Amino acid sequence: MESDKVGRYAGMFSALGTGPRLRIVRLLLSAHPEGMVVGDIQSRLKIAPSTLSHHLEKLKHQRLVKVRRDRRFLWYSADTAAMRELLAFLYVECCSGSGAVTVESIVEACRK
Repeated sequence: MESDKVGRYAGMFSALGTGPRLRIVRLLLSAHPEGMVVGDIQSRLKIAPSTLSHHLEKLKHQRLVKVRRDRRFLWYSADTAAMRELLAFLYVECCSGSGAVTVESIVEACRK
């Protein structure tokens, strides 16, 4: 695999590597495809506005979330294309190559 792609994925994993950012991405995935306004994210996750802004900027920089302006509101949504790419990166190595993790075991873990 090209080192620039590995570097990109490493940056994405690093951005997801904090509890608040992971919670933000999970919340935005649950709100897909509409997304959520910043105030709703803040009230749901109880993150201070300035801290939330920092986390959202980091996720946006790594292209894990997208933002759109609707009049005076900023709507954030998970970038599902980037998420698919990141999951495919893991899948190719662990599931289709070595068989270390089966698709069935992933589906079962999601049901728990």
